[in-house]
Amino acid sequence: MFENGRYKNALNRAYYAIFHAIRAVNSLEEFDSSKHSGVIAFFNQTFVKEGIFPKDMSKIIRHASESREKADYLDFFVASKDEAEKQIQRAELFQTEIEEYLINKKIL
Repeated sequence: MFENGRYKNALNRAYYAIFHAIRAVNSLEEFDSSKHSGVIAFFNQTFVKEGIFPKDMSKIIRHASESREKADYLDFFVASKDEAEKQIQRAELFQTEIEEYLINKKIL
């Protein structure tokens, strides 16, 4: 999406990369929710607040969620190339943290 100039779609996909990484970690605690807010709240409460992941991960989630909502629901929102690129980088950082955690837990 990013390479084709579809920056709103890139924001959406970066968010979902983060969201599904969260769901993967939450599944270790046998938790899922039908609401995004429930999935995110459980992750923050169980993994960030307890110090398993750094607090910056919550900021990444919040920013990605806000960006996705703007991209998906605001009719006149225009996503910039720079904004999309930064969000993709944050999603990659987030996924790296999750992968390292899963490798240390011997799940990957």
